[in-house]
Amino acid sequence: MKAPHLFVYEAPEEALELLGKDPVLAPLVARHGRARWGVHGVFPALVRAVAGQQVSNQAAKKIFQRLYRATGAEPGRVLALGEAGLRELGVSRAKARTLLSLAGAAREGAFSGLEALSDEAVKERLLAFKGVGPWTAEMVLIFGLGREDVWPASDLGLVQQAMRHFGLTSREEVAQLGERFRPYRSLAAHYLWAENDA
Repeated sequence: MKAPHLFVYEAPEEALELLGKDPVLAPLVARHGRARWGVHGVFPALVRAVAGQQVSNQAAKKIFQRLYRATGAEPGRVLALGEAGLRELGVSRAKARTLLSLAGAAREGAFSGLEALSDEAVKERLLAFKGVGPWTAEMVLIFGLGREDVWPASDLGLVQQAMRHFGLTSREEVAQLGERFRPYRSLAAHYLWAENDA
């Protein structure tokens, strides 16, 4: 079961033109077509990202599906489950506590108005919560708010594909690679992620 999205982000023509001029990325753009993804809002994106921390994509998908079936990714329903209920769904103790903290914050309005903030301001707000690191905040920027210029250089799938396609040998090189794709780094990441499923 997938969470309903607020809207579908779709790559603009100018982004496709820019990325299509890159000699390495161009074949990926041609192979996978116009980039698009569902944008779900901040709290559902947080739930999905926390579920996906330090586990495989397949495991993350299963955990999120169980979470969504049980809670609809709604703060009140997450809180109603409590730590024990979340643990029964396969969520680790640490992640359960993070989700409960985030659900309480969401119910109190802590994430309202993030749409109007800069990427850095959003990250600063999210990183204040225990259990939310840079990767989780970046996933929220992309899949919760639909931001176009985020480069999640710590993401394992992105790192693997960047090294494979661009011949890089270190995470530092992967981080620097993102500069090549401004102001559409989220889209470049999308095409590299798509190669994980190819």
